[in-house]
Amino acid sequence: MEARVIDQDELNTLLALNEDHFNDVKSKRINPAKLQETFVAFANSDGGDLYIGIEDKTAQGERVVGFAEQEEANGVVSTLLEEASPAVENVLVEFLEVDGKGFILHFGIPKSPKVHYTAAGDCYIRINAAKKKIKGDRITQLGYSKGAEPYERRALDNVDVDEIADSPLLSNYMERVGTHLEPKVFLRKQRLLTKKDGDRVPNVGCVLLFDEDPQATLETRCAVKVYRLRTTEAEYKREQLEEMPVTINGDVESVITKTIEQVAKYIDGASFQDEGKIVKLNYPAEALKEILVNAVIHRDYSLNDDIHVRIFDNRIEVQSPGRLPGYMTIDNLYEERFSRNPNVVRMLHNLPNPVNHDIGEGLDTAKNELKKAGLVDPVFQEKENSFLVTIRHQKLASVEDVILLYFADNPGASITNKLIRQLSGEDDMQKVKLALQRLRGNGEIKLVDENASAFNYRYIKA
Repeated sequence: MEARVIDQDELNTLLALNEDHFNDVKSKRINPAKLQETFVAFANSDGGDLYIGIEDKTAQGERVVGFAEQEEANGVVSTLLEEASPAVENVLVEFLEVDGKGFILHFGIPKSPKVHYTAAGDCYIRINAAKKKIKGDRITQLGYSKGAEPYERRALDNVDVDEIADSPLLSNYMERVGTHLEPKVFLRKQRLLTKKDGDRVPNVGCVLLFDEDPQATLETRCAVKVYRLRTTEAEYKREQLEEMPVTINGDVESVITKTIEQVAKYIDGASFQDEGKIVKLNYPAEALKEILVNAVIHRDYSLNDDIHVRIFDNRIEVQSPGRLPGYMTIDNLYEERFSRNPNVVRMLHNLPNPVNHDIGEGLDTAKNELKKAGLVDPVFQEKENSFLVTIRHQKLASVEDVILLYFADNPGASITNKLIRQLSGEDDMQKVKLALQRLRGNGEIKLVDENASAFNYRYIKA
């Protein structure tokens, strides 16, 4: 375990911490079993930081009452790391030494892809600054939302295997992937049948893929609703709907295809007024496709809600049921990979010319296509029970604008080609060089040293 000395500034920051959804401080006198409840709650929710050895803000006297020796905390460390079930992985554990006051024990707890229980068998989640004990169906729902217990594998005893085996959708799929297995054998091998009461019955993933009307079969809503709204405001009123929302039903693949077509229909040739100017909507088709595909294949089908695609005059919002699964966060969306519905994703990807890329590639493609079109990156937001992607019809700042804005914010500073590329996201060195030459030619910037080699050029405001 790491140990480091912290200075007064860092200590003051810790003492000023407000206990919230992501932070908690505890006295070292707390019962380790009680502390385990908070530890598990963080892991089951969005992760967080737990500091032991700091008294509550309401306490009288000294707030930092740390462990005299690191060994004194062994019981706490053992209880949290070894007795939670299952054990929480990738926890940061460090001792923060405060001069004359002992050690504060810090746990950096990640958002876990699993559901965790205390040694007593209880399950907790973090809500704002408190932990909450959950039971029964709420634990099951937590497992579905994390992807730890895929809802797509839930058995459906209201659907006969023969209905799916005789489905033209299944027949068409098998023909496209070139298999000659018997339909029921194929379904079993693809893990689309789940055992229930000794029989193999279709599961949720099977119905989503091969039932002609999953929306009628499943207990939860699973359609897509597409809205065209004549406004640029954050909120909208019913009278701003161009027409009644279009509801798109069907199997997963056709829902994706029909949704893409409907969105394209709404934005084709559409325009809006911005400060008296007519602005034509022009979103890259591939970016829209990737974001819509992601919404359909990665949504939480255990939640009773549809996907909502709202096309405003100046943006498109795609809201899908379910928060980010597993260890996924908004900060690691482009780097990490996790699928809530791995079987559905895999089955679609096995098709020739699949609608979906490999897991994780779709968002990269969307971001790159928006950049090529000169539009800003998509904006991601986690809501209480959904995930919202906003694609704004907002032009990227030019490289020249980025440079001038930097100097406006940092008067007296200098700038290099490399720093500009980092600030602007423009990775083409030549384009940045040309932008610098244009600004220099206009007399807006100048070289710090005219005799420096081109590789070492630094620029300041003229």
